[in-house]
Amino acid sequence: MAAASDQMSSPERGHLKIFFSYAAGVGKTYAMLDAAHMEKKHGTDVAVGYIKSNAHPQTRARLNGLKLLPPLHSKHNGTPVEEFDLDKAIKIKPGLILIDELAHTNADGCRHHKRYQDIYELLKAGIDVYTTANVENIESLNDMVTAITGNRILERIPDSVFDNAAQVKLVDIEPQELLEQLASESSSDSSEADSSALTLEKLTALRELALRRCADRVNKRTEAARIRNKSDYYTDEHILVCLSSSPSNAKIIRTAARMANAFRGTFTALFVETSQFSAMTEEDRQRLRSNIYLAQQLGATIETVYGDDVPLQIAEFAKLSGVSKIVIGRSTVTGKRLLGKPSLTEQLITNAPNMDVHIIPDQTPNRTPTVHNQKNHIIFSASDILKSIFILSAASCLGYLFQQLGFDEANIITVYVLAVLVTSIVTVNRVYSLITSIVSVLVFNFLFTDPKFTLMAYDRGYPVTFVVMFISAFLTGTLTTRMKTIASQSARTAFRTKILFDTSQILQQATDRDAILTSTAHQLTKLLNRDIVIYPAEKNTLAAPMTFSAGEEDTASDYLTRNESAVAEWVFKNNRHAGATTQTLSNAKCLYLAIRVNDSVYGVVGIAAGKQPLDASENNILLSILGECALAMENEKNAHEKEEAAILAKNEQLRANLLRTISHDLRTPLTSISGNASNLLSNSSLFDESTKKTLYQDIYDDSMWLINLVENLLSVTRLEEGRLNLRISTELADEVVTEALRHVNRLSVEHHITVKHQDDLLLAKMDAKLIVQVIINLVDNAIKYTPRGSEIRISTFRKDNWAVISVSDDGPGISDENKKQIFDMFYTGSNRVADSRRSLGLGLSLCKSIINAHGGSISVSDNVPHGTVFTFTLPAEEVQLHE
Repeated sequence: MAAASDQMSSPERGHLKIFFSYAAGVGKTYAMLDAAHMEKKHGTDVAVGYIKSNAHPQTRARLNGLKLLPPLHSKHNGTPVEEFDLDKAIKIKPGLILIDELAHTNADGCRHHKRYQDIYELLKAGIDVYTTANVENIESLNDMVTAITGNRILERIPDSVFDNAAQVKLVDIEPQELLEQLASESSSDSSEADSSALTLEKLTALRELALRRCADRVNKRTEAARIRNKSDYYTDEHILVCLSSSPSNAKIIRTAARMANAFRGTFTALFVETSQFSAMTEEDRQRLRSNIYLAQQLGATIETVYGDDVPLQIAEFAKLSGVSKIVIGRSTVTGKRLLGKPSLTEQLITNAPNMDVHIIPDQTPNRTPTVHNQKNHIIFSASDILKSIFILSAASCLGYLFQQLGFDEANIITVYVLAVLVTSIVTVNRVYSLITSIVSVLVFNFLFTDPKFTLMAYDRGYPVTFVVMFISAFLTGTLTTRMKTIASQSARTAFRTKILFDTSQILQQATDRDAILTSTAHQLTKLLNRDIVIYPAEKNTLAAPMTFSAGEEDTASDYLTRNESAVAEWVFKNNRHAGATTQTLSNAKCLYLAIRVNDSVYGVVGIAAGKQPLDASENNILLSILGECALAMENEKNAHEKEEAAILAKNEQLRANLLRTISHDLRTPLTSISGNASNLLSNSSLFDESTKKTLYQDIYDDSMWLINLVENLLSVTRLEEGRLNLRISTELADEVVTEALRHVNRLSVEHHITVKHQDDLLLAKMDAKLIVQVIINLVDNAIKYTPRGSEIRISTFRKDNWAVISVSDDGPGISDENKKQIFDMFYTGSNRVADSRRSLGLGLSLCKSIINAHGGSISVSDNVPHGTVFTFTLPAEEVQLHE
């Protein structure tokens, strides 16, 4: 089982070709080998996965020249057998593989129960497959083949395998020629076919069936192509078949499936769960599960409704679902019930007169009704017996009181009817109400009729009274028991529906993947009362499992073995359910299902198998919850991807702005530097000292501008990457301001810069070099955006535990709209990069990042009467005086 985890990831799917015939011995395997040799001549890597060991000598001779895969040795019922080695085939991955007997059932220990499931896995791995099958192997034709040959074939495949094959090649010879061949040759095919039992009439009928099935497949594919091409196509046929545990139900399901195929209509299988369902025997439950699985294989949608009035439930579902034809078995309409109760067919016609009801003949002996009803098991318990005795005693005491008060006997009878009613309510089985009904009649006769304290009655009317009393009490108890069952059934249905609705609301509130999976697991635990294991998907593999126990003890960890993980990995990679109660890796302890939306798998959920498999209703709600979970995870993934895309777009925009700005702003100072340097080199002798000094000053200023630009870019990069290490120390605010003014723009001489310190000993905790850069950027910003002669004031003061530094000017100021974005990177006031003042829009953004890193704040406000004030705060430090 652990080998299941070693799987393929090829995105291309292989193609299946079936060599099909009407009987064994026609030559399917020989034709398949011939086609394989042709493919090999065209350069295809061909391997033989499995050919029958007892094949005809001529057939085995055609194996020469082909690569043979070694078989997998296994045992079936203690007998050594050779099986197809699926893992070996996937490992070598040929271009084409030949596998005989498509409908073969694998031996115990193989990964899959049926060979066609092995082939599904090969196709998913991108390997083309040639295989063989007979008409007797088609599931929907099984009853017809049995009627022709008299033998029921156990090796069968779903119709979908045949219909969805890329190619079906009909291998055909005349029936008379086949009979002559079988009579003259001693081959394994002839022994299999039992030539003595095959007559010309039977072979002709099988041949006709095979030809018709191939024609049906062609029609299906044609209709499918029309639908894909959006051609006009419409059908209002909806076929409904009723599911039950009857042995004949399989035949009815196959007939309904053939009708759905013939009419190109919708196919639905309906199970009506009655109050007797809980008392159904294990044999009947297993048969019902088999019938449900058969309907699923034949393409039916499984639905479940609840109620004891089976015809009404079927009719109501048919009306609401738009059913046009109902298919039932003849066993459900034979004979009349007690008191002339109408048959199921008559009731269906009465409740749904506009629907066709098709009755399928059935010759199965000792058949059970299509709608299975089984009496409840009689279960006696001391508690219920004591309750019944107490209620009868209380009723007798109350009856005696009524008699003493002169009440009529009718009132006493009513008391006993009430006692039966109460008994049916407080006990768990209807047998108590039946016994109480009988005993109440006897007690009433014993205590209240003459002669008293005997079971005799003088009055000739008493026997009628006793019968009426018994019938009234019994009917009352029966109806009460039925109402209890219906109430319990309704409560269970409401509980499951509530879980489904709650799941939808809870998942909408989940914020991440783990919350979604945890909420889903809790809902599944409430629904199924079973341990749950969830494997989240992470980068094309499964992450560590999450376990959720149904009880207080942590028993879910028992399902974390290597084999269980291998099954979950197989489900994840193949997007198909597997494990317990399935035909794939059925030795697992859990049933594993993919959490998926179409082909996208977001995880795998494992459900402890327990003693009973899931019923149809639980399975439907389970799939709905997993679908909700998958949609929630897809939405979470899309939101995450959208967020990442937005971040990426923002980064791309920043990068584009940066490159565009640098390409514009670097060009001007570099051009100025190169031009001035060129003039000095070429015409230095022609310039006087004043002109030379001006040119040198321009070169110096432009170089310093470039240095400051690079410093800002490096600081921004370090801040964005989190690599900026602060060297915090206690510094005097006036010293930091003085140091900053030494490095401001040389154009500062054109402005009036003043400094005002309210506290000459104002100390603050800071990285002095970075705060100097902040002050330089703020002063340079004021210089750039104010006219010549403007006044720029730098103020420092203490406010509570903060050192406050502000830079104000009396320029034109900043609009309220621009204030909202003034600290954004690459924002330059006009929302354009690189204006005539050669501003990158990095200075103020860098200031904000530096101040935030110090734990302070920075803001912008209006100066009165006009201008702008930038204010930032730093943690203040107390002055320590040492005497």
